[in-house]
This record gives sequence, C-alpha cells and structure tokens, in this order.
Amino acid sequence: MSAANWMTLQTHRDWLMGEATRLFDYFQWRSINPRGGFFEFDSSGKPLGGDDPSRGIHTTARMVHCMTIGHLLGRPGCADLIDHGMDYLFNQHRDQKHGGYFWTMGNDGPKDASKQGYGHAFVLLAASSAALAGHPLAGPMLEDVTNILQDRFWEDAHGAIAEEFSADWSPVPGYRGQNSNMHLTEALMAAYEVTEEQGFLDMALSIADLIINRKARETGFRVGEHFDENWNLLKDYRGNEMFRPSGTTPGHWLEWARLILQLDQLTDGEHDWMKPAAEQLFAQSMALGWDRRKKGFFYTLDWDDQPAKRSKLWWPMAEAAGAAAFLVEHCPSDMHEDSYRLIWNTIANHFLDRDQGGWHEELTEDLVPAHTLFAGKGDIYHALQACLIPIFPKTGSLTRAILESQEG
Repeated sequence: MSAANWMTLQTHRDWLMGEATRLFDYFQWRSINPRGGFFEFDSSGKPLGGDDPSRGIHTTARMVHCMTIGHLLGRPGCADLIDHGMDYLFNQHRDQKHGGYFWTMGNDGPKDASKQGYGHAFVLLAASSAALAGHPLAGPMLEDVTNILQDRFWEDAHGAIAEEFSADWSPVPGYRGQNSNMHLTEALMAAYEVTEEQGFLDMALSIADLIINRKARETGFRVGEHFDENWNLLKDYRGNEMFRPSGTTPGHWLEWARLILQLDQLTDGEHDWMKPAAEQLFAQSMALGWDRRKKGFFYTLDWDDQPAKRSKLWWPMAEAAGAAAFLVEHCPSDMHEDSYRLIWNTIANHFLDRDQGGWHEELTEDLVPAHTLFAGKGDIYHALQACLIPIFPKTGSLTRAILESQEG
C-alpha cells in the first residue's frame, strides 16, 4: 500500500477536523431564518430567496442532522439549531390534516404541498439523529414518519418505496426512483441504531438488494436512477436535473458504496454480496466517472458511458471521500488509498472556497466555479460528513460513531 494510510496520520485527521470546523463556522451562525427553517446562501454568503425564501424539507432535515453532529462533538450553540429545525419540521412541514410532510414551505404555508419519498427519508434521518441528542420531539417525529413511510410509501411487492403523492395522498403514477430509496436506506440504518428495531434494518436490506444486488448488477454496477412502477429501468427518462438527472450519476454509485459497507457492518458480514458490490461500485465510478485529464467526477454519464453533464459538483467529491474511507478500512488496497488521496487533493485544490468559506458547490468541466444548477452554498450535509467519516470508526452511522467514541 502507498506508504502510510492517511487516515492514521494525526496531521491528516487534524486537517479534516479543521475543515469540518470551517464548515460549522460558515453555516451555523448565519443559517437560522427567524420566520422558520433555514436560509440557503449565494456564493458570497447572502441569503437566497428575498423576503420569502423557499424552505425545502431536505434542507431543514439535513441541518438538524448536521447540528446534531455538532452538538455531539461538543460545539456550543448547535442545540439551538436542532430546536429550531425540529420545531419547523414537526409544526410547519407536517401536514396536520392529511398527515405526512410538505415538500417546500414559505412564510405563509406550503409552496409545494406534495409528499415526496426523498423528503420523508430525511425527516426520518433528522428524527433519528435528534434522538441521540435527547431532543423531546425526536420520539414523536420518529414514530410519525415511520408510520407514514410504512403505511403510505412502502410497497411490499417491490421491497422499496413509491416516489411521490399529492397533498391528499392521491398517487402520482408512473415513476419510481433510486435516489429517494438510497437516502431512505441511510435513514433506516440510523433509525435501527437508535431503536434497535429489526424492521428498520430489514427495510434497508430490501432496498439495497433491489437497487444494488439486482438492478445495478444487471447493468455492470452502473446504478440506474429512474424506473417505472414495476421497477423496470427507464434509460431515456428526462426530469429535474437536480433531483432526477437523466442518464446515470457516478456520485450515487459512490454513495451506495459507502452505504453498502455500512449495511455490511450492521449485519455482521452476513451477506457475501455486499463487499464485492461496494468495491465494484467504487471501481466503476473511478473508471468511468472520473475525469482523468482535468480531475473531478462528471455529474452524469449516458448509457454508453460517455459524459453527459460535464459539470463537477461538490457532493460526488464528498461522497467519494466517504466511500474511499470505508473501503480503505474494510477492503484495503493500494487503489483505495491512492483514490482517497486523489479525491482529497482535488477537493483541497479546487472545491474549498478559501475566500468566502464553505465549498464551491459547482465547478465547470475545467474546475472553474459556476452556478448553472446550484446558486451558491445551500447545504453543509455532504461536505461535513466527508470531513468527519474518516476520523471516526466506520462501523455504522457517523452520529452513532461519534457518540460511541466519546462514551468509550
């Protein structure tokens, strides 16, 4: 292997914690919207959206999760943001009439009242994380969103969730997505760690088996994004380029590589397909998605393995760092260590905004900051986890690893 494992070097670990601290410094103190939820920012750090900014449920829930991480690390002030976010999720985003959680809120109520599987996955993650901090709303929210996921979204015939409903739970037919199910897998594992209820882990195993062990295996571990109601792959699907980009997305191959290894840890290695699948997902992302000439991951590929959207986004880099860290730990090899170093070298040289703080969320193919998909800096979630996953034991979720390392 290439000299020392970087994750064992205290200097590297200190650098990572320093970068996590910079992210907290950027997002923590400026994020609270006094009218509810959290601000997102332009590239200079000014709040987006004018006097009535949209508050997406995933942004609020991710902030709760990340401020729980800060609280568990002993960072003063994070508890106030947990309170603020949990109150907004439970008392504003939650539909008091029909149940479930609205997708997007404004000052005067829902801007988009649809019920999205993606959003509900992050509500489950927020509730599970807040439970580790002992938040009083965590239990009621965890019970509520679990019932909604089981009663409204879950489809036993496929072992995964449906994608979307209208406000009154009228179905929106014709589409099933891997992205919402992937993030639900992350949340289900966190819920299992908090509650020790086997049902959460069984759901996570079912989704992973469908999307990775069966569907991704059929396409050479290129993760399909879009499916019909019977989970037949839709290679020609065109949708929202932020949440449902066409083609296939190497960043999600990387995210699944980490999640599969995390699931393998929680199930004590009982499923012999998991480690090889994680290695294949990572290898394919580096072979097909990495720009060998200019560096960074192409946002999307077509089904001929050619770059489709050539922008380089921050979140695939962050997920690559987390995946490589898990692979170095559980499937050590020169390739995984070298990739881990290459990924962080590229982040350090191109994605960290040393002038304004935070990370550049979007770069051009030539690694120049751009704003065609993302207006500025709206999210701490991916980058923060990338900085902290390498530091803590890779035996489950990051929140649980932080808590257990401090208890020990």
